[in-house]
Amino acid sequence: MVGPTLAIASYLLGSISFGLIFAKRRGVDLRSIGSGNIGATNVGRALGKRTGRVALFLDMLKGFVPVALAQWVLDLPWPWITAVGLAAVAGHVFPIWYGFRGGKGAATSGGVLLAALPPIGALTLLTFVVVKKWARLASVGSLSAATVGAILTLAIDGRPWPVLLATGLWFLVVLRHWGNIIRLLRGEERAG
Repeated sequence: MVGPTLAIASYLLGSISFGLIFAKRRGVDLRSIGSGNIGATNVGRALGKRTGRVALFLDMLKGFVPVALAQWVLDLPWPWITAVGLAAVAGHVFPIWYGFRGGKGAATSGGVLLAALPPIGALTLLTFVVVKKWARLASVGSLSAATVGAILTLAIDGRPWPVLLATGLWFLVVLRHWGNIIRLLRGEERAG
């Protein structure tokens, strides 16, 4: 009963949009500014880089905390760790509180991997930072990090449930970045 309860709680926690909360406090409609996305990149554009960084950190925590609780405190088996991690990101991407219109899931995915597979999660986050700085595009950093996370999990860990977790996260991040991928191919993606 603990596993299903934590997975549901993880989804509900993931559904909290810190970006929308910060924007509403300032009287800003985040969905009508920049990309219209509720994630940290658009928060940074609309409300300033500092607020964007805070939103990024909190979005990561939404993935990290429930998975850390599942793995490190409750010592749940991997099927439940996988379910809890995917639920957190699904909550961020398809939040019940905001009409299932959420963010792109990259930061929350990074938090999930950091808690579930710390060395792979750390390399994934490093990939995001380096690629984003080099390409000057958050979307390229996010897609690269998700891809590296999936490949490293398959190559280094190889166990079925961690691989399912990492590839599921990759799928959600790619799905939500589909518009960015199209713009990248057309050379129209906006820096940020």
